[in-house]
Amino acid sequence: MTDRPPVADERPPKPRPAPAPDADSAPYWTAAHEGRLVIQHCTSCGNRQLYPRDRCLVCRGPVEWVEASGRGTVYSFTVIRQNYSRPFRDWIPYVVALVDLEEGPRVMTNIVGCEPDLVRIGMAVRARFEAVSDEAGIALFSPEG
Repeated sequence: MTDRPPVADERPPKPRPAPAPDADSAPYWTAAHEGRLVIQHCTSCGNRQLYPRDRCLVCRGPVEWVEASGRGTVYSFTVIRQNYSRPFRDWIPYVVALVDLEEGPRVMTNIVGCEPDLVRIGMAVRARFEAVSDEAGIALFSPEG
């Protein structure tokens, strides 16, 4: 080992990683690109779910995409204070959170638009969107109000 300080990576940051939409998830990513949050609704039992799947997780019935309000509550979170990966290093510190949507599903996301130390469990949040490719956007959440 040497006592030399680490060499700073002066390359420009990489863009936020983009998803690769497939047949099940494409409607979600397209809606997010358009600035809308959608979730799946089972036409048999009424279950609402998100991560996209071809069938309901409860009864295996057919699902349809429905518009969600975009409102939710922080269920849990962590503040990332160290990440040397180029897509993330310039965002340090940043918040990774689980958010319970008003409609029921729980999603993993980032909390943006406030200092990380101000995020709290139970905080009301609202979706905002960022285009990450020509065909996909992602939902991020910021404090409501």
